[in-house]
This record gives sequence, structure tokens and C-alpha cells, in this order.
Amino acid sequence: MENSNNDIQDMIHYVKGKREVFQQKLLSEAVNVAEVIHDILKQGNINLLKNAEKLVVYILENNNQDIVAFARQEGVAWAQHSLTLAFKLEWIQAIRRSLWKTIYEYQSEFNLPTIREDFFELEERINNNIDQFLNTFFLSYSDFKDELIHRQRKNVEHLSVPIIPISPTVAILPLIGTIDSYRMETIEEKVLTDIAKTRIHTLIMDLSGITDMEVVVIDHFHKVLDGINMMGCQAVITGLRPELVREMIHLGINFTQKAITKGTLQQSLKDYLL
Repeated sequence: MENSNNDIQDMIHYVKGKREVFQQKLLSEAVNVAEVIHDILKQGNINLLKNAEKLVVYILENNNQDIVAFARQEGVAWAQHSLTLAFKLEWIQAIRRSLWKTIYEYQSEFNLPTIREDFFELEERINNNIDQFLNTFFLSYSDFKDELIHRQRKNVEHLSVPIIPISPTVAILPLIGTIDSYRMETIEEKVLTDIAKTRIHTLIMDLSGITDMEVVVIDHFHKVLDGINMMGCQAVITGLRPELVREMIHLGINFTQKAITKGTLQQSLKDYLL
């Protein structure tokens, strides 16, 4: 069996000619997937049997570029529809086993001689291509999920930074809970964007609900106050807790250089709404 282009094309033609037989092999090899194959088609518009034949052609042609592109496409599709990874792994392994059975039948039917060197060359190429598909698929799936989680977290963080207009020129930002570096970046982005959008003159930032703020975050917050000033807005800070003030003293950071400080939110509302 010489692995020339003609031999490969003959093999591909044989697989396509035995389409129904090949598909039955797949379904018998992947029992769990066979039970949900119609659900996968309905849920994700993914035709596993059609895609299996496409992948087999890419594998036999040693078409690495299309294998990688197809794997990335499949990874995104499975991630988008939250399809079970175990099914995909079972299906690809079924394709591997079914393809080798079909190659054996192809050789036997046409009484083709088996040359050891050619066999091992074909074995390495097919298995490497299948492994390439699997690796790329899982990376694509993982990257999509990570990006989805990042977007969801960012959306949640934006909701946790509610800038509330209380007049055409004044808004309140009540901050609650722990402020870490990631959340501080969200605060910076949301504050500067909303100031530009609403054209407010005063932003009252109430810190009475903050339970903890890391040293690096205090420094970042200090720089955000600079940004607020550069946007032509006056920052007013209320509700500074004693432990936070002590931390700032030890760090040599003084918010009063960048913002007006008030004891309570009620006091600020009284001063800026009258």
C-alpha cells in the first residue's frame, strides 16, 4: 500500500461510497452519543455524522490547516451550546476506530498488499491528525468558556458599580464589600465613562460599605481621583472607616488632596442638593 495521492483519493472515495456502513460503525462504537445524536443536532445544529465524514477527509488528505480550523469551529460550537465534552471525546475516538476498520476493509476488498513502512507512515499520520483535532478542539472550547466567564464577571462587576444620578449635575456611587484590583479596574472604567456620558459636575463616592481594600487598591483609588478631576468633575468621598484611614496614613496617601471628604452620605446630600 503506497500512500500516493491517488491511493488516498481512492480511500476517500471508498469511505464515501460506504457512507451508511461507516455511519453504522460510528453509532455502534459511540453508544452514548448515538442515544443523544438527535438532541445534539436540535440543540446545537451540529450534524455529527456529516461532520465525521468531513473530518475523515481532512485526516486522510493530511490537511492540517482545515483540521485546525474545523477543530476551532467545533470547539466554539460545543462551548456555545454547553454540550457535554465526554460525548465529543467518545465520538472522536469512535471516528478513529471506525476509520481504521474501514481502511482494513478497503485493503481486504481490493486485495491490496500491506507494506510495513507504508502502514506505519499512514498510522502515524492518521493518529497525529486526530490528536491535533482533539487538542485544538479542547483549547478552542476552553478559550471560549474562559472569555464567556470573563464577560459575565465583567457584567456583574459593572452592576456592582451603580452610579446613581440624583440631579442633572450630581451623582452617587455607593461602594459595598471588598474592593480588589479587578473590581478597582471596573470602577475606574465605569466612573470615567459615566462622567463623560452624563456630564455630571460632582460624584459622591460613599465608602461606608467597604469591608476591605488592599494596599495596591488604595493607591489605584488615589489615581482614579486624579482621573475624575481631569474629567472636570469634583469627587466627594464620604464614610471613610477608621481602619481604612489608618492604612492610608501609614502609606502616606491623603485623599483630601484629590477630593472633598465628608463624614456621612447624608451630610453630602444636604450640602450638594440644597
